Amino acid sequence: MEGISHKTMEVNGISMHVAEKGPADGPAILFVHGFPELWYSWRHQILSLSARGYCCIAPDMRGFGDTTAPPSISSYTIFHLVGDLIALLDSLSLPQVFVVGHDWGAIIAWQLCMFRPDRVKALVNLSFAFMPRNPAVKVVDHFRSMYGDNYYICRYQEYGVADEEYASMDPKFFFKIVLTVSSTGGPISFSKASMESLMEPTVLPDWLSEEDIEYFATKFQKSGFTGGINYYRCMDLNWELTAPWTGAQIKVPTKYIVGDLDLTYHYPGIQDFIHKGGLKSHVPLLKEAVVVQGAGHFIQQERPEEISDHIYEFIKMF
Repeated sequence: MEGISHKTMEVNGISMHVAEKGPADGPAILFVHGFPELWYSWRHQILSLSARGYCCIAPDMRGFGDTTAPPSISSYTIFHLVGDLIALLDSLSLPQVFVVGHDWGAIIAWQLCMFRPDRVKALVNLSFAFMPRNPAVKVVDHFRSMYGDNYYICRYQEYGVADEEYASMDPKFFFKIVLTVSSTGGPISFSKASMESLMEPTVLPDWLSEEDIEYFATKFQKSGFTGGINYYRCMDLNWELTAPWTGAQIKVPTKYIVGDLDLTYHYPGIQDFIHKGGLKSHVPLLKEAVVVQGAGHFIQQERPEEISDHIYEFIKMF
């Protein structure tokens, strides 16, 4: 990947695989991926922003790719995930960085900014808007009330079920479906049966190559899916652990970007929350909320140049 370097670092009790590119003395950007992804999801932004003088750092998160996947579900709490990133910054001697997150990476980035705003110059979050903690309703119950027991987040709670389903599937087929499926509403189960009922795309979209599919498939065939699914299994535990931060604001300069075809942009009430002051009330330094027309969930891969430019235009101000 055109000069991207790779190394393994010991951080927070795990071995973390880290991809890097850019001048060591340049301002640093930390990229945080989601599920089911890897550092590789940021390949376009790494190349684009390193060429503009930024030191780009993209780890495989705990449980993914070439990073350690602890067996215990309780090893994937938000404190572990944020702690991994803080330990990584400490190991790299970086007192402060720009942060860019997507999907679960966005959730982690929101919490990183809540717990340790001193380590973040500015935040660009993609897809998943900040969701303030509701002390009256646990997270999984919230999604169950909206979409029912067959919703993928609810299905993931039962240990081993989705893990074994995915392990029994052709990993290339899995990623061709997951990375290209489009849905803006309704209960998506991501069960093996529902995925196999879909036609494998005969032609990939122009933003996704067979080589990309091969990379994801090879890494997940090796690591399995349990580590990533355990993030979902900790949702209610995180809800309990973060009780002291109920009502806390994100006080970091922020830009939020979402595709208009992203499922997360069609959660009940979310568009009013984003555009009518709700998000701004919890993220008072929110500078802009951008909706990219015709873009789906994996927006940094679908619109690589556009997202790279959005990131650059925002962080160059700091």
